[in-house]
Amino acid sequence: MRMKTKIQIIKAKELGFCYGVCRAIDMLEQASKEYGSLQTLGPVVHNEQVIKKLDKMGIHVIKNIEDVTEPVVAISSHGISSVENDLLRSKSLKIVDTTCPFVSRAQIAARRLAEAGFFVIIFGEAGHPEVKGIMGYAKNQGLATLDSADIDKLRNLPRRLGILSQTTQIPESFIAFVKNILDSTLQRDFEIRILDTICHDIRRRQLLSLELAAKVDIMLVIGGKSSANTRRLFELCSKNTETHMIETAGEIDPIWLKGKNKIGVTSGTSTADTSIKEVITRLKALCI
Repeated sequence: MRMKTKIQIIKAKELGFCYGVCRAIDMLEQASKEYGSLQTLGPVVHNEQVIKKLDKMGIHVIKNIEDVTEPVVAISSHGISSVENDLLRSKSLKIVDTTCPFVSRAQIAARRLAEAGFFVIIFGEAGHPEVKGIMGYAKNQGLATLDSADIDKLRNLPRRLGILSQTTQIPESFIAFVKNILDSTLQRDFEIRILDTICHDIRRRQLLSLELAAKVDIMLVIGGKSSANTRRLFELCSKNTETHMIETAGEIDPIWLKGKNKIGVTSGTSTADTSIKEVITRLKALCI
């Protein structure tokens, strides 16, 4: 009789919410108990399952400050610009600021660079809430991009450049971005200041997920479709093995698992433990 191959499901050493997300959700839940319903200026995290759970608790998402109808308003973990912050605090509102400490650090760095006369370059997605907020702290005296070629295209590029990163970016990609700028400016009498603002938790999770991807036949990355840090994990793991990004257990296609003996599982920093457990349960059922 032919022996059946044992399927291994291996979880990354760090899964689920990071410190910043845990902190934000704890603050919102405590505010909900204390004040009842409240609103968050933008989703606290980019994960639909988490947002739906919070909504049932009376924590509702709004897009703009003009949409505020509750006396209690929360700033999401991605932060907001200094102008929005000032406007929000000028109103008679109770404010719950859940901005991630790593994002706050990047905001402060951008503000100091701009105040010192530097043109601020952010390695990040220009349309992402976190990046918009950081650029706001730089008084919009800069540019956010993932392509260093965009810097070369600027006319009359200021001689003093300050470079930092969106907190969820890949360190190696940031290094390559900075190197390209250095290569194109160092012979033109520029002053350049570089600040590493990538989140420590994100950096460690990326490293652990990359190591796991090198040992398995397939990786599943669990997280919201709009989650920047989840997309980064997907990009990294895809370099080492077949990788699929999913939001729920129901998205797993059994065909993916055919002929696979080792299945790796990791998650974005805004993925709830319940979502991870559901994925593991479905994998076990499919592998029997």
